[in-house]
Amino acid sequence: MSEEKITAWLVSQQDAMVAMLRRMVDIDSGSYNKPGIDTVGAVVRGFLEDQRIPVEVLPQSRAGDCLRAAVPWEGSSGNSPRNNAGGNIVLMGHRDTVFPDGEAARRPFTIRDGIAYGPGVADMKAGLVMNCFILAAFARFGGAPAPLVGLFTGDEEIGSPEGRPVIESEARHARVVFNSEPGRVSGNVVTGRKGGVFMVFRITGKAAHSGGNFQAGISAIEELARKVQAIHALTDLDRGITLNVGLVSGGQSVNTVAPWSEGQIDLRYIDPADKDDIMARIGAIVERSFVPGTRTEPN
Repeated sequence: MSEEKITAWLVSQQDAMVAMLRRMVDIDSGSYNKPGIDTVGAVVRGFLEDQRIPVEVLPQSRAGDCLRAAVPWEGSSGNSPRNNAGGNIVLMGHRDTVFPDGEAARRPFTIRDGIAYGPGVADMKAGLVMNCFILAAFARFGGAPAPLVGLFTGDEEIGSPEGRPVIESEARHARVVFNSEPGRVSGNVVTGRKGGVFMVFRITGKAAHSGGNFQAGISAIEELARKVQAIHALTDLDRGITLNVGLVSGGQSVNTVAPWSEGQIDLRYIDPADKDDIMARIGAIVERSFVPGTRTEPN
């Protein structure tokens, strides 16, 4: 049976899986590091092509390129990867991480007490390795109930600004999609994710010497601080709505009233109907001047 052969082969490949994971984890691939993301992609592509699985590169201008691997399938032509009556089975994953450049050198791949550590080891380079070897096993032994497609994107951690159309296009041909991100600590499978919106706003104030001419200044940082409090107050855990201003910047010098500041917002929600309501409330906070004389614009 092909199932037994696949299981036995996967068990025999454990060392190769760990070696591949090590290569991936030791590459910086933060969401804005296109060369790093594409280097991880080269590891994926090289492995799959060695397994005689064709890989299509879908170039992206700023994010890491998307890779689409299609396992040759012995089924009817009506279920080909691009024309499926039944739909493809898609194994999906992203190659970008949330970590800054240099993190791989600071915290390289290690195994301690049977547990692997390193930037992106769980989210989600281990999942990429898993997908690669599953695709390879079915390419080697057959037995897939439908066409198998591997989709490897490069910008999921920042909301898939370029990868989203690729994902949506592939989903239209799919009967089911398995995304190999980690599940819950309990072992439960995750069947849904929150919606998310990233936003940036920039505040303009007025510079002045904070000692000799304090009253002439208008602090953009004070305005930012008040807006952060108001935005965070929109969080409603019972409804699954969270607001986080996760990045802030601004100011000119420690002895200057800040002439500018910037905040970046992460909104998450469960019910799509909540999105417009919360966006309107955020908009009202952004438009309001808590500190007279400041001006705020979305960036």
